[in-house]
Amino acid sequence: MTGESKLPIYGALAANVGIAGVKFVAAYFSGSSAMLSEGIHSLVDSGNELLLLLGISRSKKPADQNHPFGHGKEMYFWTLIVSILVFALGGGMSFYEGISHLEHPEPLRDPFWNYIVLGGAIVFEGGSLWIAVHRFLQIKGNGRFWQELRKSKDPSLFAVIYEDTAAILGLLIAFAGVFLGHYFQNPKLDGMASILIGVVLAIVAIVMVIESRKLLIGESAQTYIVEGVYKLVIEDKDVAALRYPLTMHMAPNEILLVLDAEFRHDLNGEELPKVISRLEHTIREKFPDITKIYVEAKLFSGKEAQKVAKDKVLNA
Repeated sequence: MTGESKLPIYGALAANVGIAGVKFVAAYFSGSSAMLSEGIHSLVDSGNELLLLLGISRSKKPADQNHPFGHGKEMYFWTLIVSILVFALGGGMSFYEGISHLEHPEPLRDPFWNYIVLGGAIVFEGGSLWIAVHRFLQIKGNGRFWQELRKSKDPSLFAVIYEDTAAILGLLIAFAGVFLGHYFQNPKLDGMASILIGVVLAIVAIVMVIESRKLLIGESAQTYIVEGVYKLVIEDKDVAALRYPLTMHMAPNEILLVLDAEFRHDLNGEELPKVISRLEHTIREKFPDITKIYVEAKLFSGKEAQKVAKDKVLNA
């Protein structure tokens, strides 16, 4: 994971730490439940960014005997934890504060600072979202934005985009709750805004849980990569037949590739390993995220050639 990939997380962390403190101060002076919920939301998001950074750090640990494919999926595990925290702490606490405010409404005080804080928070959260979206647009495929976001394998991008989108929606709801509560002199509207913020966070958390689950249980690489590998290999002059490639993301930029191929019957035991090496080099050159390649090589010329090819692959 590069420092550039961490940039969206650093931007979101800086924004959320500062905004959380200001929101709590504004909530104290104004008595706004929606503002308190927003403060909790920013505090949870700050912790989430730290957990994502922890996941990136732990995913860099080298492979060992107990983890021969490395620790890349640590990133997906911590993203799942972040999703649960967004749901339980962010959504749950906001929902609780809203219900509590509806049951025991308190008169709203001067909303001036609420408006100042919410306006500033929207600017900072918007900046954080812009950084994440800008980075994502640099690396996304050719599909539509939201489709590509759902396909993304990099939590350092999609988690931040989801969180910042939820944050801006929450800020707009909080702004509406504070304004309408004062305009109609009805503090319950502020409590309802807090509940809506909780609902938004719960929805985003569920989407993130679904994405994390798919990656943890072994999601395939994107279709254009799998089809590109298939076309590249099947068109090779030494390949006679090929099953559809099997892939799995071990980390955002680490893909495991398994090929089941039959090679020309006239290749001998010395030529076959060279052909496999050439294919591996070509695949990695075109798809650098494919870091591990395993080839089930079959020949029509006997078991000895097959064994030579397999030994070459296993010792690569």
